[in-house]
Amino acid sequence: MPNDPFYRSRAWVALRAQALKRDGYRCVVCGSDVRAKGQSRVDHILPRRQRPDLALALSNLRTLCSICDNQSHREKRTGAQGREERFVVRGCDASGRPIDPKHPWNGK
Repeated sequence: MPNDPFYRSRAWVALRAQALKRDGYRCVVCGSDVRAKGQSRVDHILPRRQRPDLALALSNLRTLCSICDNQSHREKRTGAQGREERFVVRGCDASGRPIDPKHPWNGK
C-alpha cells in the first residue's frame, strides 16, 4: 500500500524499525535474511482494516521476506479482498499469534 500515508508516518517508520530489530532482520516464517534493500516486509498479523486499534502495536507486527509476504496475502496475488495465509509459523495458533506467552508478540 505504497500510497497509504500511514506507511510514511514517523510513528510507523519507527515501529517498523523496532519490529525488524526484534525479529533479527529475518523472516519469521522461512528465516531468510531481509537486511538488503527492498527485501523486508513488516506485516500486520491482524490487518489494520479489521483491527485499526492495533495498527501501531509492536505485538501485532511480524517481519516477512517478500516471498512469504506475498504468500500470506490473497489480495496481493489476485486483487481479491481478505487474507489467505499460505504458511504456518511454528509455535503459533491458527491466527498466527505465538503460543508461547513470553514471546515478544504477546507483549506486555
